[in-house]
Amino acid sequence: MLRLIAACAVAATFALAPIGPAVTPAAAQGLPAGADPQNTLVIDTTQGRVVVKLRNDIAPGHAARLKQLARDKFYDNVPFHRVIAGFMAQTGDGKNGNGTGGSQYPDLKAEFSQVPFKRGIVGMARAQSNDSANSQFFIMFADGDFLNGKYTVVGEVLSGMDVVDKIKKGEPVPNPDRMVTVRVGADVK
Repeated sequence: MLRLIAACAVAATFALAPIGPAVTPAAAQGLPAGADPQNTLVIDTTQGRVVVKLRNDIAPGHAARLKQLARDKFYDNVPFHRVIAGFMAQTGDGKNGNGTGGSQYPDLKAEFSQVPFKRGIVGMARAQSNDSANSQFFIMFADGDFLNGKYTVVGEVLSGMDVVDKIKKGEPVPNPDRMVTVRVGADVK
């Protein structure tokens, strides 16, 4: 009887042992290594996928807003309405699609930081007031020191800058590329 119990215990150990390399939570969602699924946006565009690390350490209110709007599906099928070569690609107007709208939520108080605007940085667009960011954001094509301390840095592209580089340019953009879906990394199946 003891041999049968011991044999069952050994079999159970092998049945529960992982086969192959362990899959991390980020890898399970198709995220780059080291990405925090709770603070990552997965943006599927008409040009491909862009993965953004949200900087809730320096802009917690803005990061929370982007996650909320992604979960609300506010960003789905929203165009890149303003794309300037050598500068940035702007999107996030899920209300009007042309840069004049925001979300149903109130504007956010500025969360300026010392993080410089460089290639791949994601910043919050705003109107004249420092405290007017709402839903629109932009991804930098190149360094933009003149934005430092004047706009909120909310994230950084972890993968997909090659995709961002392919987004159609213009002000306005004729037949613009779009964010097809935007999801929080933890929600990607």
